[in-house]
Amino acid sequence: MAYRLWTIDPGHSTIEFSTKHMMFTTVRGRFKEFSGELHLDQEEPDRSWCEVTIMTASIDTADPDRDAHLRSADFFAAEAHPEIRFRSKEVMGARPDEGARFRMTGELAIADTVQEVVLDVLFQGRGQDPWGNERVGFTATTEVDRRDWGLKWNQVLETGGVLVANKVRIEAEVQAVLKGQEEPVGVA
Repeated sequence: MAYRLWTIDPGHSTIEFSTKHMMFTTVRGRFKEFSGELHLDQEEPDRSWCEVTIMTASIDTADPDRDAHLRSADFFAAEAHPEIRFRSKEVMGARPDEGARFRMTGELAIADTVQEVVLDVLFQGRGQDPWGNERVGFTATTEVDRRDWGLKWNQVLETGGVLVANKVRIEAEVQAVLKGQEEPVGVA
């Protein structure tokens, strides 16, 4: 068994999130700076794994004041904790067929807290770009409770409810470029 190494192309990928504001409207945002690697085993796809690093300060919700608040100690404490990290632990039901759906568990580290998350993943396909590079695409989604990572700041509304919902939906559209063949597992 040998893995093929793919690197995420940030120019053709997105990491986005959404949550409710005042309990009735959805606010969306994204992280503009991230990197990552996919270690894919085409013969045994469930042995594949990935790791992603997101630069916390790159958060963008199209509102500079809100972005500054999200970078502050009330939320991500971006200065003290410049990276959010994800590393997969297990892939279940993966197939190398375009349109295949599978699940991936992994550890999401925000600040000093690491929690397990489960991603629903869709393999979008594979092909060659006009410059001869081999590429693959995936969509991954999950929903988390931000309080699990200590992101508890909120305000109670006069009419009831809270300003920021605790449930956050995360969606990643990832395109990765083949970088090469890795050594088989167990080979020195």
